[in-house]
Amino acid sequence: MKRAIYILAIALLGASCSDFLNIRPEGTTTAISLDHSKAENIFKPVSAAYAELRSYGSHSFPYVGCLEITSDNADKGSTPEDGASTKQLDEFKYDGSNELIVAQWEAYYNIVSSANNAISQMDLFLAELQKDGDKDSAREGIGDAKFIRAYAYFRLVTMFGNIPLVDGIMSSEELASLKPQTPATIWAFIESDLDDAISKLPESWSKTYLGRATKYSAMALKAKAHLYQGEYDDVAKLCDQIIASKRFRLLEDFRSVFSIDNENSAESLFEIQSSDLGKASGTAAYNTYAYVQGPRNNTPSNMQGWGFCVPSESLIQFFTDRGETERASATFLYSGSTTPEGDVISANCPNPVYNGKVYTPSVYNDWSNNGYGYDYNIRIIRYSDVLLMFAEAMARGASSAGLVSGYTAQKALDEVRARVGLSSVAPTVDNILDERRAEFALEEDRFSDLVRTGKAAQVLGPLGYVEGKHNLFPIPSKQLQLNDNLTQNPNY
Repeated sequence: MKRAIYILAIALLGASCSDFLNIRPEGTTTAISLDHSKAENIFKPVSAAYAELRSYGSHSFPYVGCLEITSDNADKGSTPEDGASTKQLDEFKYDGSNELIVAQWEAYYNIVSSANNAISQMDLFLAELQKDGDKDSAREGIGDAKFIRAYAYFRLVTMFGNIPLVDGIMSSEELASLKPQTPATIWAFIESDLDDAISKLPESWSKTYLGRATKYSAMALKAKAHLYQGEYDDVAKLCDQIIASKRFRLLEDFRSVFSIDNENSAESLFEIQSSDLGKASGTAAYNTYAYVQGPRNNTPSNMQGWGFCVPSESLIQFFTDRGETERASATFLYSGSTTPEGDVISANCPNPVYNGKVYTPSVYNDWSNNGYGYDYNIRIIRYSDVLLMFAEAMARGASSAGLVSGYTAQKALDEVRARVGLSSVAPTVDNILDERRAEFALEEDRFSDLVRTGKAAQVLGPLGYVEGKHNLFPIPSKQLQLNDNLTQNPNY
């Protein structure tokens, strides 16, 4: 059982939603009145913002559907008759009414709203708190909230393109009159938020606040934002600083990276915390990301899930062609097998293979408290991502001027490969992108990588992908009805 202190405030904070953008008007994220002169209240609004990251819409079934099942790494899974909306995503036959796409839009704007509320609350604390240390805590809270807001906008801009920018507490009328902003404007806003987060967040947290974003979390997310914009000098500089800090390392055993015991490890720059907190109800703060991918119809009951997002034949063949064994064994959970922990995956499960990275041993799945994977943290940014972003930036011509880590593209790529027993290869862009596919398979990275690198049409075209259409998701139909300023993305 895990106990991350910031999870606990979720029970104290309620919310209600407006129709437009699913955003809470007038800062109603906090349903209780806070005394801004008391330091013990500082983290409650920030905790509420973190809690939104655990929502079903943001990082469970819709997230898996939109950002992994759309790739060549995964198929829908489950049973043929189950998951019509997911099948649409798998076959690129979706439109603005797809419930999973709608859920992503609404959930990420909910995160934005909650982060905006936290920032406004921190300003009130700064005005009333007397002690310098307490004021510093409120400033750190602003750093948390701006990191969270930047992350939400990163997802929104890469998925939807031109989107409304909500940068503070607004009335319903103000929200309804918002005009979409260009990706360039959104990217600039993301970078500004992350610059502020970098300046305010500490390099690490005590165990009390384990899992909160740090300065390095914000630097890594900013590097990823620059990567998506093709700004490779900035990518290299930020990743170089993270590497030079020597605060992070790859765990020796790849499979252990995804274990409950190694959550928030030395390889982690940011994870979404999930825990039932040992309770069957009440303040349980879990996410169902792992559960919806668990082996369907497996036994006993605490070792089964919905069975969606299963590894594709393409991914299995990719690993076979590379001679991969260590990452393959961690990524693929086969029906009819027994795990090293002694859990049997029934041969009668409807799919031949499931996502092994979210496998959670039965010892953690106390059915009186939680289901399969309820205690599983979602790995959002790992150190291997920093290394491979650095390698790609250098391979694409980033300047080495001012870099201090001593790393080259070759050294960064070799480090990732050596961990899984692979020999050195030339640090070409294609080799690095292949390494990303192997390293981050089934971690909601592949589809976005294919789109940002211009490879989606070639790779996904046979699956139904159309260039100039599916590089963006459709704006939800409901949002077009609510706001006349919004325009549907091309070809929908």
